Amino acid sequence: MFDVAVIGAGVAGLTVAQQLQQAGYTVVVVDKSRGVGGRAATRRLQGTRADHGLRYLEPNGEMSEQLVKVLCDRHILQLWTDIDYSSPSKIPRYVASEGMSAIAKFLATGLEIKLNQRVQAITVTDDKIWHLGFEAAENITAKAVVVAIPAPQALMLLEPLAESILPAEFVDKLRSVEFDPCLAVMAGYPAQAELNLDWNSVVFSDNSDLAWIGLDSSKRPNPEFPVFAIHSSAEFAKNYLDTEDLNPAAQHLLATAATELNLSWFDAPEWYQIHRWRYAFPSYFLQSAFLDALTSLPLICCGDWCGGNLVESALNSGLAAAEQINRQLGNLSLPGATFFDTL
Repeated sequence: MFDVAVIGAGVAGLTVAQQLQQAGYTVVVVDKSRGVGGRAATRRLQGTRADHGLRYLEPNGEMSEQLVKVLCDRHILQLWTDIDYSSPSKIPRYVASEGMSAIAKFLATGLEIKLNQRVQAITVTDDKIWHLGFEAAENITAKAVVVAIPAPQALMLLEPLAESILPAEFVDKLRSVEFDPCLAVMAGYPAQAELNLDWNSVVFSDNSDLAWIGLDSSKRPNPEFPVFAIHSSAEFAKNYLDTEDLNPAAQHLLATAATELNLSWFDAPEWYQIHRWRYAFPSYFLQSAFLDALTSLPLICCGDWCGGNLVESALNSGLAAAEQINRQLGNLSLPGATFFDTL
């Protein structure tokens, strides 16, 4: 049995876990994916890496500024020189040569994490302890649970407790959170491709299908060939929420990008992969830093959908959730916003 079980190994969940473990609680993190990071995702393919989730890290507040400083000092992050950093209206963008998942791997340092384990049900034992049931893994019990996944996924997991344990107001707030989807295409091209580009990323504000394109290989030291990452608009992705074969969507995005960039060869990459983010960006989020079920057994939800939709929001939400759990358990001394320095 653990003091705290954290469901979700994204930025918010890892922040909660680090805060509580460093304070002295026994903590376990479980995630259905095969790697940590959530949307801070990097895929290994064709002898290289490609970021298909978090594009870059912008320091938008105290915690993200501290995280960027520590990661730069440790040579995990570096500036992505695709904007004029001398302009006061621009926020510097930082990327990881090993992929943006390196941020999550850093935050996961020293934690007990169980991957490839999807929580099937949460119940309460006769001893008044939370019980996490899995499809094909040993079950877990804990005094407190933190659910650090997108609100719609949290709702599916917690809704069975609505009638017996969870207050209606809590469930209604979970239900009110909305996310926009996104399709992400990673595409590789011949080494001799004529780029003729003086940018690393571009935003498409007026295109109904494209949202963003980035030269992902520019994040890597001495790339052997160009790799692009393409993100669709939310409206385009909504047409493919339940489509099994996403290849036609990828080919359409590549063809549209070829036209927009005026690069005739862009719609014929040597290889490509496509990934569907069903819950990419919170479009309607809560104003509070976390969502407390206010039950006798501590259960708290957190994530970037609490207070905003940025990495800064996820960090602050994780910190606030840890403080609340700590108040309900043991009032131990938490490391606070400087916990990055101890990893």
